[in-house]
Amino acid sequence: MLDLYGLGNAIVDVEVRVEQSFLDKNGLAKGQMTLVDTMRMHELLTAIDGQPVTRCSGGSAANTIYAAAGFGLSSAYTCRLASDLNGKHFIEEMQQANIAISPTELADSVTNSSGQCLVMITDDAERTMATDLGVSSELVEADVDTSHAEESSYLYIEGYLSSSATSAAAAAKGRTLAQQAGKKVAVSLSDVSMIEFFPDQLQNILGNGVELLFCNVEEALAWAKTDRLDIAIAELRDICPELYVTMGSKGSNVITANGVESAAGFEVKAVDTTGAGDIFAGACLAARAQGASPVDAARFANFAAAQLVALFGARFGSFADYAQLKKQFTV
Repeated sequence: MLDLYGLGNAIVDVEVRVEQSFLDKNGLAKGQMTLVDTMRMHELLTAIDGQPVTRCSGGSAANTIYAAAGFGLSSAYTCRLASDLNGKHFIEEMQQANIAISPTELADSVTNSSGQCLVMITDDAERTMATDLGVSSELVEADVDTSHAEESSYLYIEGYLSSSATSAAAAAKGRTLAQQAGKKVAVSLSDVSMIEFFPDQLQNILGNGVELLFCNVEEALAWAKTDRLDIAIAELRDICPELYVTMGSKGSNVITANGVESAAGFEVKAVDTTGAGDIFAGACLAARAQGASPVDAARFANFAAAQLVALFGARFGSFADYAQLKKQFTV
């Protein structure tokens, strides 16, 4: 029995500081994630050649599962990796966190490479991402670990899987298996671009609804095609009985059968917002699995996200930092 099972991409993050002019010159929408092919990624990496970068295993759901494990949940993760240096590094980091990793490894070649994300951070701490999914986009239904999906208390799925038809189908299979076994399914909408460009595949992942849903304000508004958050929340409530809408330093809204409740944020000097939504979901799921109410879980998640954005990177410096942060939090 596991507390949490995740389905998602396996990405190695390459983080670099850039000026707004770099984004403009390369036609990158600030604050959003853009999917690129291997050639385009090579062009961007060439453009930043010589600048200091930070590398870390990542991927949205992988960051969430990693955080949840750090906060005390027994966890597992399924993804697609190539047998290259990035793939091996990814596996080692997850195993060191005691996460049962079940990747499908492919032969190492020019065309079969592990996923990579270039995270470009501007002076206002906004992160703009260009992602080459590599073999990560080739997740298929056969990759889903049936026993993990049926026996874990929670299944977590990242909305980024909607960018691939086969990955979306794999996510839908996992959701079906978990719900048929009476388990809870949590989904993150992940990014506005997923809503705009892959709505049908994202809907396939959500099916007739899930138990928990995570999104930020921009994603909520994009989903409902409105500029009013109350309307967006009303529409999203039809998808799930437990909804979390993050609002950066302002905290988050928690929507349940009790109505809309606010969980206050924590003021910090943000230097990098990369991974804020990922750790929010991981902290929230950990707290809920350990008996916290939705609002108290959101408060802890707000606290965790605030501590992360005060640092550079999508994860804390060491796995032990997550347990230490949990000890520092008081409701």
